[in-house]
Amino acid sequence: MTPNGLIANLFGPVSGRRHDCHLLGASNILEHAKNFRDANGRSFYLYGDTGYPLRPQLQRGFKRTPNMCQQKIAFNKQMSSLRECVEWEFGKVSKIFAFVDYSKNLKLYLQPIGRYYQIATILSNCHTCVYGSQTSQYYSLNPPSLEEYLSNTRM
Repeated sequence: MTPNGLIANLFGPVSGRRHDCHLLGASNILEHAKNFRDANGRSFYLYGDTGYPLRPQLQRGFKRTPNMCQQKIAFNKQMSSLRECVEWEFGKVSKIFAFVDYSKNLKLYLQPIGRYYQIATILSNCHTCVYGSQTSQYYSLNPPSLEEYLSNTRM
């Protein structure tokens, strides 16, 4: 998820229930994250919850301890509120394209369910480019125009 409201990396499909750490490793996104830079050349980092391993490209909150200092508690609280954006945008995909979340209608091995979700995500990103999103408003950062997004010149 990017601060402008676009889902920038969608990994899968993966059959069965897998732990997030397994998917993180299989996606190879940490290797790609080494090259994430803004227009000024500053590095970007991914942020995950405490279930993820701490890595140079992946930051996370502090594990709760009985004697945790107030700075760490404040950091965790602030970063936890920022992680909600991921849920907002995945929720948007399911809200706009409800068929991807209707398990009674989807038939594993009979339909390309993963492909359906990928297409719904691309179309949801197009919707964000035209109308914005809760995340882009939260960060006051406009997504690219639809033309820029579809031409893949700016993300």
